[in-house]
Amino acid sequence: AATWITAHMRHPSLLWAVISQELSWAGVSLDLHFHDRRGRLVAGEPGVLPPRVIVRADDPLLPLRILMNPSLAIGEAYVDGRLALEAGSLVELLELGTQATKQRADSPMAPLTEWLGQVVRPPNTIRRAARNARHHYDIPTEFYRLFLDRRMQYSCAYFPTGTEGLDEAQALKIAHIASKLALKPELSLLDIGCGWGALAIELAEKAGVRSTGLTLAPEQFAEAERQAEQSSARSRIAFQLADYRKWSGLYDRIVSVGMLEHVGKAGLPGYFRQLSRMLKPDGIALVHAIGCWDGRSGHNPWIDRYIFPGGYIPALSEVIEALEHSGLKLLDTEILRLHYAFTLAHWSARFEAQRD
Repeated sequence: AATWITAHMRHPSLLWAVISQELSWAGVSLDLHFHDRRGRLVAGEPGVLPPRVIVRADDPLLPLRILMNPSLAIGEAYVDGRLALEAGSLVELLELGTQATKQRADSPMAPLTEWLGQVVRPPNTIRRAARNARHHYDIPTEFYRLFLDRRMQYSCAYFPTGTEGLDEAQALKIAHIASKLALKPELSLLDIGCGWGALAIELAEKAGVRSTGLTLAPEQFAEAERQAEQSSARSRIAFQLADYRKWSGLYDRIVSVGMLEHVGKAGLPGYFRQLSRMLKPDGIALVHAIGCWDGRSGHNPWIDRYIFPGGYIPALSEVIEALEHSGLKLLDTEILRLHYAFTLAHWSARFEAQRD
């Protein structure tokens, strides 16, 4: 194996030829071109029209890295400056790259690769979950204020028409959640993965419920406490730095927004069993999460290393299977795919506007 790799590292054109073939199979070879540092086309096909995206690769090892782990290789090369965009945007590169890598997901080896990936992933223990949460969320709150709405909602907003601003859409999301939960004054509500506390606080203020929020991130907990101190419903709001698996009590309502993605595939059954244990017999639970179209694309190496360690984006079928064995009954499902696209567009625009 070492001899094969060494030989092909000396002849990167062979590896670029393989990449070019994969781009062709995926139907993106006319839209996505790779150039070497001298500006020569090394992957992709020339066409009548210019490509949407031209990538200049300054790293001779990049083709090998792309073939071994495309999402990680492209992401790291872009951050390190070993890859630059000469035409097109980063969003367009990601769109075309996703289309190209989907070809691999349809290969006969994909189920084995997915199974091996799950086998070698460490279990999401309570200690590891706390460490993973701190990795992403224990960044100073000021960073998130650069691109989030004024309520600091770090999850999909709700865009009934698609023309709403981010603040309005996040307010509509909270109202939509409240409607689904059929809230009444003095009901007890548990918010699992409460973030900076906005949802728990607003439901206490607007619906009169008694809110308890759980988070694993000290920075989020401190900000949630600061926000609660300023709330008119302070006496009905409590936040705890705790893992939901170690929490007890019975609640009329449970809400969990943007938290299921951190549970991991193996943790899905236990997650819903815990919700079932904490929910009163006539209670309602609402889980809002990112999902994927199938069980083969729930893990991304780039996201796992740099964004959400230990995370997993489940397919709806995986969620339903875990839920059905928990004792809970599914009453409603809503797909918010385009709503998240609008949310991400707002976050990206706000973040770019804050660049120095």
